[in-house]
Amino acid sequence: MTAKRIAIAGFQHETNCFGVTKAGLPEFEMADSWPGLLHGEKVILETEGMNLPIAGFAAAAQAAGIEVVPILWCSAEPSAHVTDHAFEAICGMLLNGIRDAGHIDGVYLDLHGAMVTESLADGEGEILRRVREVVGPEFPVVASLDLHANISAEMVEHADYLAIFRTYPHLDMADTGARCVPVLKRLLAGEPLYKAFQAVPYLIPLHAQYTGSTPFDEIYQLPVEFEQKDVLAEIALGFTAADFPDTGPSCVAYAATAQQATAAAGEIVDLFLAREADLDCSMLSLDEAVSKCRQKWGKPIVLADVQDNAGAGGTSDTTGLLAALIKGGAKKALMGLFYDPESARQAHEAGEGALVQLAIGAKSGLAGHVPVKAEFEVLALGDGTCRYTGEMYGGGVATLGKTAALRLVGHEAEIDLVATSVRNQCLDRAHFTHIGLNPKSYSVICVKSTTHFRADFEPIAGDVFPVSSPGTFLCDLEKIPYACIARRLPYTGDAAISQHKAEAH
Repeated sequence: MTAKRIAIAGFQHETNCFGVTKAGLPEFEMADSWPGLLHGEKVILETEGMNLPIAGFAAAAQAAGIEVVPILWCSAEPSAHVTDHAFEAICGMLLNGIRDAGHIDGVYLDLHGAMVTESLADGEGEILRRVREVVGPEFPVVASLDLHANISAEMVEHADYLAIFRTYPHLDMADTGARCVPVLKRLLAGEPLYKAFQAVPYLIPLHAQYTGSTPFDEIYQLPVEFEQKDVLAEIALGFTAADFPDTGPSCVAYAATAQQATAAAGEIVDLFLAREADLDCSMLSLDEAVSKCRQKWGKPIVLADVQDNAGAGGTSDTTGLLAALIKGGAKKALMGLFYDPESARQAHEAGEGALVQLAIGAKSGLAGHVPVKAEFEVLALGDGTCRYTGEMYGGGVATLGKTAALRLVGHEAEIDLVATSVRNQCLDRAHFTHIGLNPKSYSVICVKSTTHFRADFEPIAGDVFPVSSPGTFLCDLEKIPYACIARRLPYTGDAAISQHKAEAH
């Protein structure tokens, strides 16, 4: 019997509609947290063993005797909109690759689910529509999505199955890709799968989406329970910085009958509604964060600069928390990662051990943001090649560009920080250890990350606190100038639930 041939491809971007810089073709071609644009066999060779959906799918498919036909894979660091040029260029490569693949029996796509382009609110819906147009209505098409996907009816319509991460931090990316393989085999065998799609009628800020917390420890048990009934249930929590009507949590269920699928989706939404009041959307103010630094902890405390997360389209160069810690005289504090190519370059020119006057941060032109001007000692320098050691990205390599470890001098505060030349979310201790800084030796660790840092930093932390410091990825949803959102904000204690005006595009 001839092995089935499945075309595989990936095109990922998480779009912050309130971000500063857009994602053009060069951003997809360059390596950052993940490899740059890959073609053909390099898709397999350069992602093998990584915690990526396409790597998980490829390994599981090959183990099942399925031949994979790799087309391309790319991602860009989250930012403002994907340019029309980049979208059309990459879609063109993807579709031509499918057309030129010879006889294939199905398609697997590694997508994000929250892509917005200069002209399209629903990037993934359009990708799936175009793929469906090429392969036809009866052809099996499956895709994996990020937990933060904003799922649209068009995405559900054009894909036979959507698998979604179940953990945040995303420890199951490869596993999610692998979950598509048995479903694809069912589809290839002609088994019917009925779909049911329902949206949850409120938004959840990302720092409250930590799946190790209540109520998600209960919500994400439902897919496991449904599997015992041969029902596939997939849950997305949404990406709140994408401003269009489909933004927000939702679920998709698949089953042998429409009734089973509809019942499962309804049960999931009912649980979301029942547990809305249990969401923890709290953040410390800057003054409260400084106060935490003065308390005694057996292990380092972690302050998460959640609104300046490069992994959510933040500039990764705001200085609100740094300035507050300097003013408050914080002791033995470590901060990163600051996206500041200029300061990194100056440190490299000065050399290790030198004292250099720097203006740290605030280079992206955000209104009201100013750099921290001070003297720093250059502790260490690096080329930015950082091999991840934590569970989430372990085995992968970050490309940070020229990097500098710096120590504040001439102030009461004791602060070390890392400046890089490529924007990167601080989610792995290797971001510090690769340049000679040991996070365990500090009293305070400040990370520009929303939740992913928890996987590697929480095991060494005395406690973890999200901090409300200014940035372009707002976690206080009341402050986001939405124009198109069609769902309400989450319930936050005694405050009434707010309702934004919904305007369709």
